[in-house]
Amino acid sequence: MRPLVRILLKGSLQQIRHITAVRHDAARGPVAEVYAQARREFGVVAPPLALHSPAPETLAAAWLLLRETLLAEGRVGRAAKEAVATAVSQANDCPYCVEVHEATLATLGGTGGHGPLADWAHGVSTSPAGEQTPPPFDAQDAPEILGTAVTFHYLNRMVRLFLPDSPVPANAPAVGRGPVMRMVARALRPDRGRTVVPGASLGLLPAAPLPAGLDWAKTNPAVAGALSRAVASVDAAAERWIPDAVRDLLHAELAVRDGAVPGPSRAWLTETTAGLPKGQLPTARLALLIALNPHQITDADIDAFRTVHPGDRELVELASWAALSAAVRTGARLGGAVRPTSSAAR
Repeated sequence: MRPLVRILLKGSLQQIRHITAVRHDAARGPVAEVYAQARREFGVVAPPLALHSPAPETLAAAWLLLRETLLAEGRVGRAAKEAVATAVSQANDCPYCVEVHEATLATLGGTGGHGPLADWAHGVSTSPAGEQTPPPFDAQDAPEILGTAVTFHYLNRMVRLFLPDSPVPANAPAVGRGPVMRMVARALRPDRGRTVVPGASLGLLPAAPLPAGLDWAKTNPAVAGALSRAVASVDAAAERWIPDAVRDLLHAELAVRDGAVPGPSRAWLTETTAGLPKGQLPTARLALLIALNPHQITDADIDAFRTVHPGDRELVELASWAALSAAVRTGARLGGAVRPTSSAAR
């Protein structure tokens, strides 16, 4: 069954919009290494991972986040983490991720026991900072649960930009969608007999300090290492070419809005970028949209950016930096509510 799923997902790389993903048979160096790990430990190189492939370090960062939070075996079971992934994706209105992770959760038989955790993950993703509710897990479980939440606040933004609303082709018969998704979900497992050991992917990127606000991850070296290395790598790529003024503006807006979604019109975007040089506007506008309101992105925004930066690598690096900056800011906000309590997550 897994070879069939791999064939389906190999074809699904054509669903990726705006960039061309590296094909499996063309992967070399770090891209090939990540692809090989993903095939062994996730079953397939799924489009949400492959879309990072034009930027090898960014691909490694995305893999570290996904592997060490959702996939690696630890204190918290996979079903609990899939419940968090699904709830965060619902809160962010990412139907592609909802469809995949709802199906995966159903195959794990874990849909019944994680309602409070899912409710919490959905609620804190949409509530202002001052209205956070106490989580239904203890501080020891926080790295895996909050790490999964950060990962999907990141991936949801990337998927909204680069993928359609469903992993199943639009022309597929409606009656076949459920069986196809269940087949795909059952394939999202390590190779038979393989354990996803925490921390085994960290060597893909150099060590780095843990970002401010993510102290809740310190008790889990694998999750802390993934977060610190991923953020440092993505930030380093951004610093190479994204103007200081654009990076400063995004971080200032994330701090001011603190989880609030701007809109409903796009007037906020014009007002926020009014002081920037004209040549920096396409980069700044797209970064702000990805981080703060990806639903407002249009093809015109992508086209404007590509006139200044035509390469796929730059588009992936900008999107990753904006999405991860927003996700880390959310992780810091969520961590403020963690208190030592009885665990209900496992």
